[in-house]
Parts: sequence; C-alpha cells; structure tokens
Amino acid sequence: MLLVDKEPLVRKKLLAGISSPQDLRELALADLEDLAEELRESIIETVAETGGHLAPSLGVVELTLALHYVFDTPKDKLIWDVGHQAYAHKLLTGRLARFHTLRQYGGISGFPKRVESEYDTIETGHSSTSISFGAGLAAADRIRKNRRKVVAVIGDGAMTAGMAFEALNHAGGMDEDLIVVLNDNEMSISENVGALSSFMSRRMTGKTVRRLRDHVEERLLALSTVGENILALLRKSEECTKAFFTPGMLFEALKFKYVGPISGHQLEDLIPTLTNVRDHNHGPVLVHVITTKGKGYVHAERQPGSYHGVGSFDIASGKPRAQPETAPSYTKVFGQALCRIAETNPCIVGITAAMPDGTGLAPFAAAFPERFFDVGIAEQHATTFAAGLALAGMRPCLAVYSSFMQRAMDQLIHDVCLPNLPVTIALDRSGVVGEDGPTHHGVFDLACLRPIPNLTLMMPADENELQHMLYTALNLGGPAVLRYPRGAGCGVALDAELKVLPVGRGELLRAGSDLLLLPAGNRVHPALAAADRLARAGIQAAVINPRFLKPLDERLICAWARKTGKVLTVEDGCIAGGFGSAVMQCLQRHGLYVPVRTLGYQDAFIEQGPQATLWREAGIDSGGIEQSALAFLKS
Repeated sequence: MLLVDKEPLVRKKLLAGISSPQDLRELALADLEDLAEELRESIIETVAETGGHLAPSLGVVELTLALHYVFDTPKDKLIWDVGHQAYAHKLLTGRLARFHTLRQYGGISGFPKRVESEYDTIETGHSSTSISFGAGLAAADRIRKNRRKVVAVIGDGAMTAGMAFEALNHAGGMDEDLIVVLNDNEMSISENVGALSSFMSRRMTGKTVRRLRDHVEERLLALSTVGENILALLRKSEECTKAFFTPGMLFEALKFKYVGPISGHQLEDLIPTLTNVRDHNHGPVLVHVITTKGKGYVHAERQPGSYHGVGSFDIASGKPRAQPETAPSYTKVFGQALCRIAETNPCIVGITAAMPDGTGLAPFAAAFPERFFDVGIAEQHATTFAAGLALAGMRPCLAVYSSFMQRAMDQLIHDVCLPNLPVTIALDRSGVVGEDGPTHHGVFDLACLRPIPNLTLMMPADENELQHMLYTALNLGGPAVLRYPRGAGCGVALDAELKVLPVGRGELLRAGSDLLLLPAGNRVHPALAAADRLARAGIQAAVINPRFLKPLDERLICAWARKTGKVLTVEDGCIAGGFGSAVMQCLQRHGLYVPVRTLGYQDAFIEQGPQATLWREAGIDSGGIEQSALAFLKS
C-alpha cells in the first residue's frame, strides 16, 4: 500500500466491526483516524481490481467519517452530489461484504442507489443536484414538522453549474434548515489561514458565541434607530473580517451562514465544527471544507485528474494493468479528426463542459488554445455559448457525453435549432457505457433528438465513417448531432482524405431477399456478422447502413422493405421513440404495411455491466440479431 509519508500500519481491523454508522459513533477519535486509513486501503485495493472513481473518494474519507459520526443517519439525510465520492460512505453503511462487487454486473453501484441502502437518500450520477434535493427535503420537513437535519455535500467543480446557484438562491430565500458542505479540493489555502479559519469556525459556531450574538442583537434592537445603526456597523465589521480571510461573502449574500474554510482531513476540527453546525437550528448554513483529491495514495495525489476515474491498475506503480490491444477509441478518432479539420479551417472552435480528456478535446486544446473553451460543468451555457459563436460566423463543435446533453435540450431546441445555427454536437458515450450504469447510459438521445426541426442526426457505423461525418457536420449550414459510442472502434482503416457525405443518404451493404436488417450506428457491424451467419443457414438478409436518422433515406429503405417484405431494426438506444419508430413511421407514410420488429432497450433503466454483456442481454449483439431474425421469419 502506498500511503503518503506513512508506512503500512498493523491495524485493529476496525472496519470489519462497522455494520452501520451506529457502530462508528461508539469509537474514540484516535480510532476514527485508524479507521480512515483502513477505509483508504479498502478503497484502493478494490478500485485497483474493479476500476472506478478513486481520487474523489479518497479525498473525502475523513469528511465521510465526520458526517456519519455527527449526524444521526439515516434519520438525518445525507445527499452526495454526483456520487463519485461515495465509496467510504458505502463501506460505513453495511456494504463492506459486497464492496468487491463495486461497479460489476450484478454488484453494487458506483453511485448512491436507494435500493441498495436506506442511507442512500437519492440516486445521483450527474452533478449539481444535491442542493436542490436538499432544499426540497428541508421544505417538506418544515411543512410536515419533521425534525431532522438535511446535509448536501457538493464539490467545487459542481458549483460551476448554474443549477447549484439557482438552488442556493432559492434555499437562502426560503430560510430553510439546510446544511450545505462544500468539498473544495482545488483552492489552495496556506497553513496559517487554514489554522485560523478552523479556529474561527469552531469558536464562532459554538453555543456560547451564538447566544451572546443573539443577546447583543436583541438588546441593540431595543434601542430603536441608534441600536439598529450600531448593529449594522457590527455586522459590517464581521462581514469584512470574513471577506478578508475567506470567500464567505458570496454565500452570505445568498443568505447562507458561512462557516470555514476548514481542513477536511483533521477530524479534531471537523467533528466539533459539524457538531456546532448541527445544533444551529435555524436557517441555511454552508460549511466550506478543504480536501486533497486522491488523499492517501501518492500517485492519485500527484495526478488527481488522471485518477479521477480509472480502470484496474497496479497499486505499487499506479500504472494501468495491461489490456488486450484494441483499435483506437471513437473518442480518440474524433479528437484527431477535429484537429485535422481545424488546421485548414480557422473558424473551427472546440467546446467542452469540464471534460477535455474524456471527450478527446485535449489535443485540440493544446494545438489551438485560442479556439478552445472549457466552460465548466455547464452544458446549458455551453450549448447557447456555441450558438453565440455560430451567430458570429464561427463553426463550433461541442463535445459532450450523451447523458449529460440531456441537461441542455431546451438550449439545443430554442437557441440552436430554432434559429438554424451551424453548431455541431459531438455526442460521445451514446448507447450503453458500461460500469457507470443507468445515470450515464446514453440510451435516450435518439428519442429526444429525432423530433427537433432543422437538426441533422448522424450515426457512424465505425470510426472511419465518424471522421467523414464530423467533416460533413462542420460543413453544413445548420445544426448537426454526431452520435457515437464509448470505447474502441471496429479496427477499420482510416481514410487519409476526409469527404463530405451526401446528407440523408444511406448505403446498401448487402443485398438479400428474405429480410431487411436496418442497424443504426454501432450495430451495423454486428448486423453484418448476423447476416453472414444467416446466409450459412440459407437465409439472405439485406443490410442497410442508414447513416442518418434525420433525414432518413426513405427511398432506399422503402425499396428494400418492398423487396424483402420484413424489416428488423436494431439500435443501441431505447425502442420508444427511437430509430425503429422512425422507420415504422417512414413505411407508414409511404403506404408500406410490412411486418417490422424493433430491437433495442425496453422501457426500463439499464443496470451497470460490461457493454458486451448489456448488448447481449438486450439481444442487439450479432447472436441476438441472428436469433431475432430467425424467430421473425418463422412467425
């Protein structure tokens, strides 16, 4: 185990005796410090095998211990924003025995999940929602006279989203009994300031000081105008002191009582401060906690960004475990293609919402820093910002995960598609994404995007087609979405020269007379493999790569639907409102009432698991397509 500046300790194995936070509250402070080390060991050892969000969870070990130690969970409600940092929380709330199944198919989720534990208040996988959830709970508690505490833990990155400030503004105005813990792992504060602020936080939130403050206010207000003026002066002095040492003025302006910043790794400061805040029983409070992302694992502390989300790795070296060689990922090919296009087109602009590495835009940022914008976790702003760039003659490309683009649908419709602006959305991680599960699967995009006027919607069959589609999208006169999956491509050769594809034109990949296979995007190659297997059984299946969902190549599809008399659609997305629905409506418009079957995801959220497993379970891999085709023909 590589713990920073520490040798491995012979431990009491306290963690094995913790089945719930009630057990935790019986421990002494010294035991809690030992327990923190055990938690880190367990997290590192497990994530080294399963992969997961390592650095965020390591950074909040002491904070998690302090929260469960001070607050009466699960009666008091603890809400983890995003959920990347919830591993220590899971270990302390009865999931130690199953922790080795983290993010595995059939195992426990990598995010909070209510069906797993009563300690998981709500499912969270997207950022900046915790304060809104907390405000709602606090308001309901007041109405129902339910006496409990509500604590929302939010990271400094999530605070860049407008939703977080909308919630702060509303919660402050409501004056509800809500506690927000700001987990700040980016701001650098010197030791002296940190020591002073932790001292001030513990003292200024204590009962004696609060009672004295209330008593002074009461006496001064009794003096009418003179007392009010003195009180205003005292408050101004207090605010100036806070503003000098801390960023608390912002939160005080939103009517939150600001406490901090304090160290998130010093339990002797955390516990009394949170205890004082817990006993402050009127109005919203924000506790500013400074943590180190990746705390306790030397490699994660040195490169917290690289260890935010990891695959399996070697603990001693910190290096990823050797994986079988695969083709370049769709994400990598996208990033390379965008750089190539930008070399000859100075109007190309790259935009990301806090994901330059994840979306493949890091090379673009390095090559064209003046044309690259990271707007933070703010997909709504990113979309309208792109529209503004397009309005001024630029050709913006916003690279975003499919599940995160859900947050900006209004901006896409109202600010991009209604004025018909040339904005390209590179929709990464479309379809199922694997171990991150239902909060991150991008299976709803086709159904959401298909009805929007003016929008061109492309679905590449492989990474070579991806680069041509990107080039096509950036040369269109209107909005376009390029939808592609997570992970490795098909290993096809990449053309040296990029070309503009004819919009709305599909291609016939294989002729056949018995059945028409219509696979969308990454299901094209599995459908071709299924057609090969069907041919060995004497069944001739035609295969069309539609390329475009919008506009659909209706002439090509209808012609082959007439010839074969049966149509089987396949998509890595939800069936309701998706690609198959578009095909059926197309056939109906042309008066073709041929039998159609659709393969995709049913009306249910999809759990975590390897992509190949989830494709197989849904029957959209090559074997599933073959079996569905055989059953369809027999019927």
